[in-house]
Amino acid sequence: MAEKALVLAEVSEGELRNVSFEVIAAGRKVVGDNEVVALLCGDDVSAFSETLIHHGADRVILAEHEDLQNYTTDAYKQAIEQVIEAESPDALLFPHTSPGKDVAPRIATKLDSGLVSDVVELEVDGDEVVFTRPIYSGKAFEKKNVPGSPIFATFRPNNIPPLEADSSRTGETSEVAVEIKDLRTVIKDVIKKTSGGVDLSEASVIVAGGRGVKSAEGFEPLYELADVLGGAVGASRGASDAEYCEYSLQIGQTGKVVTPDLYIAVGISGAIQHLAGMSNSKCIVAINKDAEAPIFDIADYSLTGDLFEIVPLLTEEFKKVKAEA
Repeated sequence: MAEKALVLAEVSEGELRNVSFEVIAAGRKVVGDNEVVALLCGDDVSAFSETLIHHGADRVILAEHEDLQNYTTDAYKQAIEQVIEAESPDALLFPHTSPGKDVAPRIATKLDSGLVSDVVELEVDGDEVVFTRPIYSGKAFEKKNVPGSPIFATFRPNNIPPLEADSSRTGETSEVAVEIKDLRTVIKDVIKKTSGGVDLSEASVIVAGGRGVKSAEGFEPLYELADVLGGAVGASRGASDAEYCEYSLQIGQTGKVVTPDLYIAVGISGAIQHLAGMSNSKCIVAINKDAEAPIFDIADYSLTGDLFEIVPLLTEEFKKVKAEA
């Protein structure tokens, strides 16, 4: 069993991402009663250390630097490598997010370490940690382990249950002075095209539209339904290509991979490229006028009919249920 796990926590738009708590939970499985150390990189992130401790971290390291305010490969890689050198952890666990997917392979190469990416489950058997990850666009799963040290893996959001927060937990928070130099990329400003709302990659409920939505205006009922359910709106590549919505909403093999508790596919036929991004959702509801649409083959619940009639009816029913709760 590992003696010390270093987990990378993430802050987005001034808030801790939920996947940070999930990776801490994974770290706790890997080390048992040994030490889980959470690393936070940023410009002003000290306010989050207590929350990480409440969710299972034994210790929090703050790597604060003005060049870490926004993610860049060079800055984060340098900061993380300096912390790894100082801490010598025998397990490294990162979120399988855009930053995690980018920086983890670079650090693994530098450490000459194996890396298991996109993990959805892990088991600990004595000194061996076995990771499960999807392959072949989610059609199958493989079990992998990392021989030697450090154990290194990235975890897909919404798959490892976080530990229940315990406000009585205490732990040490320390700051580390990291040296950032020779940056090839400097972010001057961040301009977001997407509106605020639930992060698509971490949403527990997703309402996704396809070509059957027919227009940008056709997405408006989907936004209303998602708002009632406290979820996010996604899209197929066909809807994005048709300019019904932004590409940032695209789910599939060439878009985001999501695993929400509830996935409502609206006007989506179910092309294999789209299924690769959402087929591991816990519950799938498909709405389509074509009774032979492939999406029905993987759906837990199927509604055949006009989506422009069904979606507003669902929205009203959910509003009633919430009002009565």
